[in-house]
This record gives sequence, C-alpha cells and structure tokens, in this order.
Amino acid sequence: MGGLAVLAVPVQAELADGVKAIVNDTVITVAQVDDFTQPVIETLRRQYAGQPEAYAKAVNDAVGDSLEQLVERQLILHSFDKEGYKLPDSVIDDVIQDRIRERFGDRVTMVKTLQAQGMTVEQFRKDVRDQYIEAAMRNQNVSREIIISPFKVQNYYQAHQSDYQVADQVRLRMITLNKNGVDSASTLARANDILAQLHQGTPFADLARQYSQDAQQRQGGDRGWVDHTTLRKELADAAFALKAGETSTVIDLPEACYLLHVEEVRRAHVKPLEEVRAGIEKTLRTDEQNRLQKQWIDSLKRKTFYRFF
Repeated sequence: MGGLAVLAVPVQAELADGVKAIVNDTVITVAQVDDFTQPVIETLRRQYAGQPEAYAKAVNDAVGDSLEQLVERQLILHSFDKEGYKLPDSVIDDVIQDRIRERFGDRVTMVKTLQAQGMTVEQFRKDVRDQYIEAAMRNQNVSREIIISPFKVQNYYQAHQSDYQVADQVRLRMITLNKNGVDSASTLARANDILAQLHQGTPFADLARQYSQDAQQRQGGDRGWVDHTTLRKELADAAFALKAGETSTVIDLPEACYLLHVEEVRRAHVKPLEEVRAGIEKTLRTDEQNRLQKQWIDSLKRKTFYRFF
C-alpha cells in the first residue's frame, strides 16, 4: 500500500526478491528485517521448543512486526528531514560515548565487537542517529503528557469489574516435613510432636523456622495471601476449612507431612477503586499513546510514498 504522492524509485531487477519495502527513496531489504528480528528469534526458539508449528507462526508474526517497525522508522526519518530539523553531530558523539561506556567499555572493544557482527563504525553511527531521531520524534508527537480524567478511570473500573475480582484468600503459614525416603512413621511422629508444642503455646512461626523443610523456613513458614489455586487440593481444602487463628491437624501426604496455620481470612471481593487506580491510569495512558501513535503514523503514511513487497 502506498501513499498519495508516488515517486519513481529505481530498484535493480536482480535485487527485487531481496526487497521487503520501499519508503520514499529508502529500500528495506530482507537482510535488514532478518537482522532486526534476530534477537526476538532466539527468545521464540526457547519459548516454543518442541512446538514447530507455533514457533513458525510466532516467527512469521515477529518478522511482520519488524518490517512494520522498520517502515515506521523510515517514515519518521523522512518526516524529520522534510520538516527541516537538524541534529548536530556533537549530540550523536555524546550518545555514542554513552553507548561505549554502557555496552563496550572502550572504543577498541566496540570496534572489535562491531567487526564480529559484520558492522562498520559508520553503520553503527547511522543506526544510533536513526534511533535517536526516532525516539525524539515519537516523544514530541506521541509521548507528550496525557491527562487521564477521574471520570475515565471510574468508567473503566465499572466496565472491568471482573478483572478486579479476588477469590477467597487466607494468609497462611506452613510447616513442611519432607519424607524423602525417611521412615514415614518417624516423620509423622515428628509432625505430631510439633503439633503438641503448638498446643502448648509455642508460636507457629518459631517452630516453622526450627523444623520446616521448605523455601519459606526462614520466613517462619509465611506463604502470604493464597487462594484455592495456589495450593494442591488436599492442602487448600484444609486451609480454607480453618478460621483466622486456627491451626490444622497433621496432614499426612505421600511426599511430606504438613501443618497449616491461618492468620487471616479474606472473603471474595472486588478490589476497591483506590487500590487499582494507578494500574487503570497506566492502562488508559498506554491506550491513548497507542491511539496517538497510530494517528501520527497514519498521517505520515498519507504524506509519504511507501510500498511493501
């Protein structure tokens, strides 16, 4: 799809298969899209290991996203030039010095790293310049301060009540005594001994620190707020049968013996608006930025020749 003002762009026939898009007089090649996508490909390969069809689709989507981002960058760079903006070389020099300190340590290491990646210092400088201009133009045209009114927040909250529904929860402490090949009878006896100490008034947290064999031992067995889905069924059933301040009997399961203590109970409820207001404002602000960005990019597309292949 092209813009209104179509310009003739000379592209050698033998390169046509390697061209993914043209923006004004700039060609975006298959190799550029592949290079831009490569960091994402590595993540997708790990994420979809053993799922070839899902992996192929995810890669295809990533390539499409990369192409769109590269086209948008060229639209923005063209707008920067057309609107008569200038960027002093000294600004890019400073940015490159920052990159050297952050990513390479020194210039010699930078040059060697770029050579290993098949990139020249000049190409690196151009990439840094393009990225800087793109970020500055997006900030000027999209990321300006957006004010979200209380009315919009209230409306969003009312329309998304299910998103803020919280199930029944208990604040739980747990003592875990692993069997791990140990005689089950001795583990059960130790659990009952701990239960007796609890009945005598020894704080649950103190006994958890002394005896529990799980990751929460140092925290006195504190599991924080949990719902039915947090625990396996046998433990969840026992925990949610307790009232605040109550301790379970020994729960003897094949892999371990457990003791549970419920400190507080919180029934199912919808989170109050004040608790979720900041998240709603962030969501609405992001939505508005996305809307403004699309509006701005669409306007650039109407003023600039571009074509996908």
